Amino acid sequence: MVKLRARCIIVGDAAVGKSALSQMFRSDGGHFQKNYSMTAGVELLLKSVNIPETSDSVGQYIFDSAGRETFVGACEKMWGQPSVVCVVFDITSLASFNSCSRWLERVRAHCNGLQVPGVLVGNKSDLSSRREVEAAVAQEWAQSQGLQYHETSAKDMENCDAPLLSLAQAFYSLYQDRRQMIQGLG
Repeated sequence: MVKLRARCIIVGDAAVGKSALSQMFRSDGGHFQKNYSMTAGVELLLKSVNIPETSDSVGQYIFDSAGRETFVGACEKMWGQPSVVCVVFDITSLASFNSCSRWLERVRAHCNGLQVPGVLVGNKSDLSSRREVEAAVAQEWAQSQGLQYHETSAKDMENCDAPLLSLAQAFYSLYQDRRQMIQGLG
């Protein structure tokens, strides 16, 4: 049994639903807060994810970061070196989607040149009638950045666990690859 630990950085503009998404994941869909106060800094959450078909797990230390520009500098000091990244935007806000490249650049600056697995999350799919960002456009951008794409609705508890579960799986796969490489050296 292997227990790994991953530092998961969640970033995106203010009010895209980063906190709602991370809270829904941590509570297994059992806790959607209707009244949020904006995150000022970083909220740290922890959730262990069992890797399917193994007895192994990945403990994800989830750094839910503030989206307001005034807090970004403080957030970056708390991130350290990320293991995985989750970039979130609101599908009803083209501006929040356009900011994703800036957020991804900020996180990658902390990666010391290492390739870090990541996901792009289009949140608020329950508001699809007000959609400003088409799924195909988001998917294409995600692929160009080496990210997986997921759409979620924290409010309706739809697909909230998929992005963070795929990050745990990607982190575990990196561990397995490195382990095999080291064993091959011996």
